Amino acid sequence: MMRIGLFVITNAAVLLVLSVVLNVLGLNQPGHGTGGILVMAAVFGMGGSLVSLLLSKSMAARAVGAQIIDAPRTAGEQWLVGTIARLAHDAGIGMPEVAIFESPTPNAFATGANKDAALVAVSTGLLRNMTQDEVEAVLGHEISHVANGDMVTLALLQGVMNTFVMVFAHVLAAALDRGEGRDRRGMGYYLGYYVAQAVLGFLAAMVVMWFSRYREFRADAGGAHLAGRAKMIAALERLMRGAEAEPLPNSMAAFGINGGLSSLLATHPPLEARIAALRAAA
Repeated sequence: MMRIGLFVITNAAVLLVLSVVLNVLGLNQPGHGTGGILVMAAVFGMGGSLVSLLLSKSMAARAVGAQIIDAPRTAGEQWLVGTIARLAHDAGIGMPEVAIFESPTPNAFATGANKDAALVAVSTGLLRNMTQDEVEAVLGHEISHVANGDMVTLALLQGVMNTFVMVFAHVLAAALDRGEGRDRRGMGYYLGYYVAQAVLGFLAAMVVMWFSRYREFRADAGGAHLAGRAKMIAALERLMRGAEAEPLPNSMAAFGINGGLSSLLATHPPLEARIAALRAAA
């Protein structure tokens, strides 16, 4: 999903910048000890994740060119804003900002650090290609992500992963280091550190994606509760039929990808599994 992909990319960029700062300032030098490195990694790792979370709403909106609806101008916009307002009220959260972005692909996302000041955006393709009942279910799914605090929980998990990545990258790089003395790092350390960070960061992303897939089932259940189970199943079936006719690009897939290594990096479980889970719950 777009919000997860943008969050992970933003976090990786922020973490890289913070790692460079850590090295330039010499905060990873041997004199600081393992305990000092762990503290610095925790501060920088969690800090990078929280910065990514705070940027998530503006970054996502800017990335897709989403236009905020300040005052509905058409019947369709009035229905969209009214439906989101009702679902948000039923979910017990504040009214989110509502936006539409141009894309032929059915897509929607919700993001934000504060569940009472989130952003819900939908594509023009979603509004054109799905019925109002199906769109309502998708909106209920996204509102449930906000109500469940999924972005905040994801940021905390990503912060823990960042910390482990930075600590273990330091340990591996230090083992390869042929420095200039007991209190100096050599070039081998810095090269090893950034290579290890890239590899470990990729593995950490798999953990984050697993968590994202796990939370999708809960958001589906929330969407079924808010909009109706039949509507939620119908929306997923509609997306599955569309994916079979014309597979969605990974960068724009609203409800997941399957197969091979991509299944480990997918933000969503297979649609078949999600539909089966909803039917089993019924």
